[in-house]
Amino acid sequence: MRAMFITDFDGTLLTDDMRIRSRDLETLAGLRSAGVITVIATGRSLYSFRRALKHMDFHPEDLPLDYLIFSTGAGIMAWPGDRLIRSSSIPEEGVLEISACFDRFGFDYMIHKAIPDTSSFLFKFTSGDNPDFERRMAMYSNFATPLEAETTIYEQSTQVLAIVPGRFPWAHLDALRRELAGFSVIPATSPLDHKSSWIEVFPFGVSKRASSQWLARHLGVDRGMVTAVGNDYNDEDLLDWAGQGFLLNNSPDAMKNKFISLGSNNECGVSQAAKMAGLLR
Repeated sequence: MRAMFITDFDGTLLTDDMRIRSRDLETLAGLRSAGVITVIATGRSLYSFRRALKHMDFHPEDLPLDYLIFSTGAGIMAWPGDRLIRSSSIPEEGVLEISACFDRFGFDYMIHKAIPDTSSFLFKFTSGDNPDFERRMAMYSNFATPLEAETTIYEQSTQVLAIVPGRFPWAHLDALRRELAGFSVIPATSPLDHKSSWIEVFPFGVSKRASSQWLARHLGVDRGMVTAVGNDYNDEDLLDWAGQGFLLNNSPDAMKNKFISLGSNNECGVSQAAKMAGLLR
């Protein structure tokens, strides 16, 4: 039976200095040579993922990868190339509902345009004190448009992203999910300051787990033959679903009693997961 290996990107395959260790690259290449389907499932947009690869010591097309799940599952594409296999989006009326909810919570947020133009976004910044939000704004300022009363909302959007300083309380997250029951609400730790909370809202059913499950079925891979490795809250449902789920030890403490913990992203935890899963000698 065919096997599939899925790894998160930031904080898992990607080290703290924004590199991919040679051992992990060799592991992915070895998996592919052994007939294992290799997948990266990332919260990054396609633009952001490609931007990260530009700083590597190898050509992006040489990344030993078969499929990329991006924007936390809103899009799936074959790698390398531009062949989009699947995508999801939120219609304008849905974005207005999410925005009204975020306004009630007092969030600073961004509305990202539908795939493939996800790098473009509208933003609302009202708190006046949100360093992580401002940092992300500075990184993508060329794509940003302020959300004002006369601004036209996109007809279709990939996601609405709120950036909240500090750890967002679980009780508040539950309340938010009740208000936005018609959507997929996914928390994550900021990949920028590693402290702030990112609250991502996608079309209902979108997640790393759902897209990985769809891809496995599409390729005829049984769930029991799927190995997944991650390090954050937005990986939790994927690790729960996979036949074997591994967590790196640079993960939130609240997750560590649920999964087998391995070395950190700086210690080739991805390679350790592939070996422990029995996929490589």
